[in-house]
Amino acid sequence: MTALSRWLATLAVSLVLSGAPAPAAAAPEGTMTWAVHASLAPAWFDPAETTGISTPFMIIYALHDGLVKPMPGQAMAPSLAESWTVSKDGLTYDFVLRRGVKFHNGDALSAEDVKFSFERYKGVASATFKAHVAAVEAVDPHRVRFRLKRPWADFMTFYATPATGAAWVMPKKYVERVGDDGFKKAPVGAGPYKFVSFNPGIELVLEASEAYWRKTPSVKRLVFKSVPDESTRLAMLKRGEADIVYSIRGALGEELRRTPGLTLKPTLGTFTEWIAMPDQWDPKSPWADRRVRLAANLAIDRKAINEAEYLGFGKISSSIIPQDFEFAWMPPPYPYDPARARQLLAEAGYPRGFDAGEVFSDMVYVPITEAAANFLQAVGIRAKLRGLERASFQKSDLEKKLRPLARVGSAAAGNAATRIEAFVVSTGSRSYGGSPDIDGLYQEQAGELDPKRRTAILKSIQQLVHERVLFAPLVEPALLNGYGPRVADSGLGLIVGHLYSAPYEDLKLKAK
Repeated sequence: MTALSRWLATLAVSLVLSGAPAPAAAAPEGTMTWAVHASLAPAWFDPAETTGISTPFMIIYALHDGLVKPMPGQAMAPSLAESWTVSKDGLTYDFVLRRGVKFHNGDALSAEDVKFSFERYKGVASATFKAHVAAVEAVDPHRVRFRLKRPWADFMTFYATPATGAAWVMPKKYVERVGDDGFKKAPVGAGPYKFVSFNPGIELVLEASEAYWRKTPSVKRLVFKSVPDESTRLAMLKRGEADIVYSIRGALGEELRRTPGLTLKPTLGTFTEWIAMPDQWDPKSPWADRRVRLAANLAIDRKAINEAEYLGFGKISSSIIPQDFEFAWMPPPYPYDPARARQLLAEAGYPRGFDAGEVFSDMVYVPITEAAANFLQAVGIRAKLRGLERASFQKSDLEKKLRPLARVGSAAAGNAATRIEAFVVSTGSRSYGGSPDIDGLYQEQAGELDPKRRTAILKSIQQLVHERVLFAPLVEPALLNGYGPRVADSGLGLIVGHLYSAPYEDLKLKAK
């Protein structure tokens, strides 16, 4: 039997997990409140619009449910689908739906909802799905079939993880009745919590769905407050106005760690951050010179950034691909060598450095961007910091407007191929340029079902990215979170690679 045959035979085995609901639990009680580091956006209520970042899944895990999704101990846990099978030729995926599941408005989950949700998906990987998926069929009310145009090794990686929101299921009849805008105003899902109210950009309130198939949530009400200022989030935690806070960095993180009654809880996700150099594709730009891009990498003291901002809990990065991703190849780390950086700039024709224009940043990560900009300034690359609110930053990035420099990050799930697809391939949703040889290698690996050959191709792509110095990787950040004395189980770190609290039905408050 060939390696391909063995791989397909393995895939053809049904992946089944017992999905019997847990015994009836006590009625949900109490309220748990979060102080969130980003402005809450209505787009986060709709999985069809996920933009390749992890933040929306902070809300999606509460309101909605997917056919398959990461859960504690499982990278792909059967959820709304209780099992699935793959044909021997790798072209057909059949999902068997869990019976008795209802959306929050009482509509019963059916195969038509799954088909509708996939076809409605317009997020970051919509073009990729269109290129690979020939059709989605509702075989019967409880069975859905995906037919591919050709074998695609990453179908489940793109579909069944938060790399996209395509596997999260919406109620077809409700969405068609209220429309996309109406859905954002009053979202209906099949998750453990129901929508109650939303004050745009300020506060979201959810209430437990006691009929949730997996288990009845312990906490009755969840409140998410948008609090962009770190010191205010920490003050809320100290005063008991918030039970959990996200992203408390640097000196404030150290203060949280020292405060009696509070608990610091770092989480590591599939998260990397880097300085993007989009103008490298403009032959008239200084960034088109590899020596300039290499100088920028040598100018940055990553260890200092990690210790100052993440208290050393992050990982020094030499790639935009997380070290723990499948198919990841780790390049040798860039040393901190400002003298060599100045020498490279002189060799490139900039002995006195140059004015680099603006370096854009999501407001949440302005301190990290400022630190990187200061290191660049020290060797003569003079860049002015410009912070943007998260939604504006993401929109500008998708529209390819963040030039000439930007601090970019991604905590989207997936593997090396999914990260390459979004940021390296010339047609990627967040790529500003590309190379025909890398594009060709990417297309070759996408249809390669032999794991060894695919690994070799993806390694070659990552080696080319490193050799050409396409990015200036910084750190694989740790999100420094904290929780207060009322919390028995914060949900932080329960799902490997997920930065936020989840699954929400597992969260607990301490008994009074």
